[in-house]
Amino acid sequence: MSLLEAIILGIIQGLTEFLPVSSSGHLEMAKVIMGDDMDGEESLLFTIVLHVATALSTVVVFRKDILEIIRGLLKFTWNAETKFVTFIVVSMIPVFFVGVFLKDEIESLFAGNILLVGGSLLFTALLLWSTTRIPDYKGELTFKRVLLIGIAQAVAVLPGVSRSGSTISVALLSGVGRDKAARFSFLMVLPVIFGAMILEAKDYLEAPARTVDNLSLIAGFIAAFIAGLFACSWMINLVKRSKLDYFAYYCAIVGLIAVGYGILN
Repeated sequence: MSLLEAIILGIIQGLTEFLPVSSSGHLEMAKVIMGDDMDGEESLLFTIVLHVATALSTVVVFRKDILEIIRGLLKFTWNAETKFVTFIVVSMIPVFFVGVFLKDEIESLFAGNILLVGGSLLFTALLLWSTTRIPDYKGELTFKRVLLIGIAQAVAVLPGVSRSGSTISVALLSGVGRDKAARFSFLMVLPVIFGAMILEAKDYLEAPARTVDNLSLIAGFIAAFIAGLFACSWMINLVKRSKLDYFAYYCAIVGLIAVGYGILN
């Protein structure tokens, strides 16, 4: 992977992470189009590094919310912040089991499987479109709803299934209010991404020769972080307030293009 390709992929990740259009799907399609020759493990490592970059941009944008949560936890009482963190822990259970028991199978999917990406984007489009046929609920987060959202996040490990799109859609379909659904969706992923990065760092130390070169990782990381800062601050209100049908149409179109490209090539 060249330095320019790493920067392009970083920008794509930063711009698509906060919209329900699947950043991983766009990354995999870009890798195929650019003729990327990374194997599954290398590709997954690079994808996780870019996700860490956008996770850090999320921390910057939500810094006030995160500080408020930390202050609430330090009170050592059962308050709104403690409950919110507990919800995040519950939401991590499904993706934890997927990461532990299906790690090798997941890695094999991050290797230019553009047909899978196209099909997953079509699934994302259908999920997003379904939210346009329901009332605008104002419900609160509950343990049952959070577990459903966590299952959606676990399914979204597939390249092409939008994590934010699936988690927000499931939250809305289960009755959670739009603002609460968006806020929880963006904050719940932080421990998952950082946890995955720790596991990948362990593999990197054990077999450094099998990974992407450090300069490409750094360039992609910086590009994704900067693009993520702009995209998160600009797009998050759009995700919370706008109808998701526009994103559904976009995912459907890109998904059909990906399927067609995969069949022809």
